[in-house]
Amino acid sequence: MELINTYPLLAYLFVFFARVIDVSLGVFRLLLLTRGYAIPAAVIGFVEVSIFVLALGTVFSGGLTDYVKIIAYAGGFATGNLVGIKIEEYMAVGYVVIQMFPNEEQSAQLRELLREKGYGVTAIPGEGKWGLREILVATIKRKDLKDIIKIMNQVSPDIFFNISDIRTIHGGIFPRKRA
Repeated sequence: MELINTYPLLAYLFVFFARVIDVSLGVFRLLLLTRGYAIPAAVIGFVEVSIFVLALGTVFSGGLTDYVKIIAYAGGFATGNLVGIKIEEYMAVGYVVIQMFPNEEQSAQLRELLREKGYGVTAIPGEGKWGLREILVATIKRKDLKDIIKIMNQVSPDIFFNISDIRTIHGGIFPRKRA
């Protein structure tokens, strides 16, 4: 730490990148907590707070008169939020439920194509503004969301759908791991 305080540029870079890392971990930790992954979230929280204390200590080391450290701290915080969301999107931890509302002609085709790909799809009769239609519901791994959206766009580019995060599932049909 003495080396960092000796060279101001190192201190600014350390504060910025330490904040990026600790806030990114914090975003990811919170998303894990909301999905029920308590133990990994606790481990990440330990690392996150350790980095936070080091970054904050560096900012306070010369008093609060070094405004560049404060700017580096704030910039690291803002950047860390963006990086944390990107990490979570990349890792795609957990499950989502997707409700699809295809038109009558496309419903059977979409349902069968999703089932051929190994996804469990439940068809529920529904009624909307334009009459009867089939509502397709699938609980999927978040990692498979892009695949499902691609299939929907092939069959029905103007389909209405909504996606919700879910915390816990039991049972179900999921595609086998692809090679």
